[in-house]
Amino acid sequence: MSDAGLAGCGVLITRPEHQSQELAAGVKAAGGDVFHFPAIDIIGRDMNDIRQELATLAEPDIIVFVSRNAVTHGLAAVKDCHARIAAVGPATRHAIESAGGTVDIFPEHGFDSEHLLEHAALQDVEGRNVMIVRGQSGRELLAETLRERGANVDYLCVYERTPYQPTPDELENLESALGEGRIRFVTVMSVETLECLVQIMPSQALSLLRRSTLVAPGTRVLQTASELIPGIATALAPGPQAPTMINTLIRLWQTG
Repeated sequence: MSDAGLAGCGVLITRPEHQSQELAAGVKAAGGDVFHFPAIDIIGRDMNDIRQELATLAEPDIIVFVSRNAVTHGLAAVKDCHARIAAVGPATRHAIESAGGTVDIFPEHGFDSEHLLEHAALQDVEGRNVMIVRGQSGRELLAETLRERGANVDYLCVYERTPYQPTPDELENLESALGEGRIRFVTVMSVETLECLVQIMPSQALSLLRRSTLVAPGTRVLQTASELIPGIATALAPGPQAPTMINTLIRLWQTG
């Protein structure tokens, strides 16, 4: 793709700024304009509280990290557990390995619970103790499927998601950029982020958002967008990695 493949294109990034630096840098390197409007705040639980909760759970045979946030706020708490480590996707795996951990189980293809559940190591789990490290809520598919396969499943909550509280100036700047057509694409990485975005945006700004195209790496996000923001155009990116998202944006921009 051309280094100027996004020239004249504005991209709204809805992840917290510290988690979207690579994506933002890639958009800028491709000639695009970045608009930051984080829809969600991630608040880690107190580590002492996490360790106290961990002490009440069964010793795990397998520990599953469902996101980079789960790694950031939970890996240190379980470092002394003698368990195989599973990661739901490449970004989560990279976060574990960057922190000095070893990932034993990860999807050969894909980046979600469905693909992780296809792994051979998660087929015969009768009687095994599986701990899922996550936020205060999330999809139940992983736990439900593993329980159906005979595993004993516990959750370890290590962070909370809360809607971002934008300032009046942030809301005014966003509405102005949308109204003037300076934002062509909106990137949303999870259903939770999308739900928070819809919750915190004023109705006028949400109406203007329909003039853009929402780009996400998962079909669940696109389906939810069609329900929460009827009429908005959507596009699926093949994966959540920053280069993949950027290539998708460039392709969409260049092909109109």
